Amino acid sequence: MMSAVPPTALAVPPPPPNPSDSQLNAASSDASGKAAQVGDLVRQLTDAQAQLDQLSNNVELKRELANKALVDLQEAEDAASAAEAAVGASQRQVQVAQSAIETARKQVDMFAAGSYQQGSTVGSLSAYMGSDSPEDVLARAQLLDAVSSSQLGVMDTLQRARTQSANADSAARAAKEKADAARREADQAKRTADSATRDAVQAQQSQAAQTQQLETTRNQAQYALDQARNAVSGLEGQRQAFEQWDAQRQAEEAAAALAAAQEAARQQAAAEAAAAQQRAAASASGGSSSAPRAPVFVAPAPTRGGGGGGGNSSGGVQTVINRAMSVLGVPYSWGGGNASGATVGIRDGGVADSYGDYNKVGFDCSGLMVYAFAAAGISLRHYTGYQYESGRQIPQSQMQPGDMIFYGPYDIHHVTMYIGNGNMIEAPESGSYVMISPVRYGGIMPYVVRMF
Repeated sequence: MMSAVPPTALAVPPPPPNPSDSQLNAASSDASGKAAQVGDLVRQLTDAQAQLDQLSNNVELKRELANKALVDLQEAEDAASAAEAAVGASQRQVQVAQSAIETARKQVDMFAAGSYQQGSTVGSLSAYMGSDSPEDVLARAQLLDAVSSSQLGVMDTLQRARTQSANADSAARAAKEKADAARREADQAKRTADSATRDAVQAQQSQAAQTQQLETTRNQAQYALDQARNAVSGLEGQRQAFEQWDAQRQAEEAAAALAAAQEAARQQAAAEAAAAQQRAAASASGGSSSAPRAPVFVAPAPTRGGGGGGGNSSGGVQTVINRAMSVLGVPYSWGGGNASGATVGIRDGGVADSYGDYNKVGFDCSGLMVYAFAAAGISLRHYTGYQYESGRQIPQSQMQPGDMIFYGPYDIHHVTMYIGNGNMIEAPESGSYVMISPVRYGGIMPYVVRMF
């Protein structure tokens, strides 16, 4: 009867890997450490990016100050050239006056000498001066004196002219000295501004390199964190798969044990019934039976496996906007642009040079404004600071198309033009081009400038 009981059969597959608690804890600890490292790098990168943004704004400011120095130098050179021309003109006037004085003096000297040597004046006066009497001599002397006085009057006039010319020459020389001094100061200011621009560019490039290195390190750390998290997820997945397998195994073992117990109970009941029938038959025949009782089969207790837990003016405004819109897509070129259109840029010793702006024909931010407003007959100087002072300053909240928008926030380094519907046209930076952008309010100046 025992051999009739079917053996326990498991339907579950072979057990999957079951990582230990120590493996799970080690993987989780490793992922937590890498997450903390990534968080620290993210904070460093955020700080570095903020410094880079500040340095980039500083570069823009220094470049605009270099633009200002260039404008001031050109105006100083023009003033010095005009003063030099004035000195030349005044010197020529002095020379002309001096020559006239010398000519007049020679004429007087010749007149006096000839009159006394000949005993008479020249020309028709000799008819009145032929006598040798004292009266004749006195008359001759009076006439000579009159003529001499007339000549001396001419000389006085010439002398005054020479004095005036000399005074003009002195004033012109003083103006030239002042203009030359202004030119030297402007030239020095330009060299200083160029040097400051180069220093700012170097600082910005250095910070950009540090920021790039931090970003690379952050990306590497993020990759390592992702790998660690995947490892944790993999181990947890293995633990979950094992627990599911173990639960299935236990369920099927319990089902098999129950089936075996039920079969054993059935067989025991059948045996007991057979024995009862034999006893009844023996009793009916009057005899006794010593036949042994059928053995009782006891099913073995089911076994369990182990496992861990887990758990404006419209016409003029439109003209200006149309002029600006006509150069959309033209390259940015630092120092480029004038009233006639795009021009070749200039060197800045840094960012602009790295983009080859000095070989590009285009506009920078203030050059674009110079070109746009020239269409309406408005002359602007090629520097954002001067342009901010060129028209009426209107509160930003009252901004209208055609207004110039400036960015600082403390020192102006960028200018754009509002064209309506929350948009502006600008020449943003080296490597870009004239484009339409949404108005940015970070660093915006409190006033816009209206020219109409």
